[in-house]
Amino acid sequence: MPDLFFEQSSKKRDLVRPLADRMRPCTLDEVVGQEHLLGMDMLLRRMISGDTLTSILFWGVPGTGKTTLAHVIAHETEGHVETYNAAMIGVKDIRRIIEESKKRIEQQSGRTILFLDEIHRFSRSQQDVLLEAVEQGILVLIGATTENPSYSVNNALISRSTVFKLEPLSEKDIAKILRHALKDSRGFGALTIQVDNDAIAHWAKYADGDARRALNALEIAIGSTQGKITFEVAEQSMQRKAVRYDKHGDGHYDHASALIKSVRAGETDAALYWLASMLEAGEDPRFIARRMSIFASEDIGLADPRALEQAASAWLIIERVGMPECQLTLSQLVIYLSKAPKSRSAYDAILHARDDVANQRSVLAPNDRDPNSLPNITAKYFT
Repeated sequence: MPDLFFEQSSKKRDLVRPLADRMRPCTLDEVVGQEHLLGMDMLLRRMISGDTLTSILFWGVPGTGKTTLAHVIAHETEGHVETYNAAMIGVKDIRRIIEESKKRIEQQSGRTILFLDEIHRFSRSQQDVLLEAVEQGILVLIGATTENPSYSVNNALISRSTVFKLEPLSEKDIAKILRHALKDSRGFGALTIQVDNDAIAHWAKYADGDARRALNALEIAIGSTQGKITFEVAEQSMQRKAVRYDKHGDGHYDHASALIKSVRAGETDAALYWLASMLEAGEDPRFIARRMSIFASEDIGLADPRALEQAASAWLIIERVGMPECQLTLSQLVIYLSKAPKSRSAYDAILHARDDVANQRSVLAPNDRDPNSLPNITAKYFT
């Protein structure tokens, strides 16, 4: 007989669940986006539909559906599911889950799926405990991370898993999710709400690929407005675009690489975009100045010796002035370096010379008391 108090408690908890959690898909057909993984005949869809799942790692920026896919897998595959945040589970818990999983296998009660959110926060010692169980198929591990698994997850664990990278959702995908939330009973389907197309377009654009952010904005707008949701209301509910950048993660180096590649290619507008992205996210302007100084020597060099002077002067000004004024100095420097001619001759020359010093027969230095003696160097490092 159902527990009346349990049902009442469950309903009360549902009332306070955020819209993004209530709208979490339960089946593959409800998932929006990630067609490169879930489209017809794609590997992940085949693994889930055929219940042939092996250990996998979901890698992607926040809001792309890593946790959602784990819930879908739990719903659509047969087996027991254990869900934890990697920062909240200990070695003792892992060993218990492994032992319980062994018993289920022996009793033919199905497999055990262990979902670990934020697996990059999992210590190496904790990851080591999982290795044997994952390798023997005792556990099916599903890990989710915003960090590149190659740097944040045990290599042995990666080799036993399939890594799937999730991409930010398109504006079209997010608009579809928002419209579904307005019609579905889990969302606002029971209400009569009119939302302008411009409002949905605004959320879809400024969510920057993050479905959770868009749904949060919709919930704020409906909860704080009586009547029609206009573009102005949408602007107020999401006033600032989410900048995808982590100064201590992959985004830090991805943005720096994009900036350098754009400057190297002479794509000035692209270089200014990546510079603006880094500054908007709070990047230390001294880091950018350092990278541009290296670029001035490595990629421009003797094609325009003034580039190094420009970089040195800009670095000095940045140290003395700071933000926000030094953004003008960085802008000027990036534009100058982007438009400057490029040459790697000095860079290549020193690399070749050092390679010879390290790997070829040593050449004795001449006697400094003999003004006419010269070292017998026949290699051509610079032409």
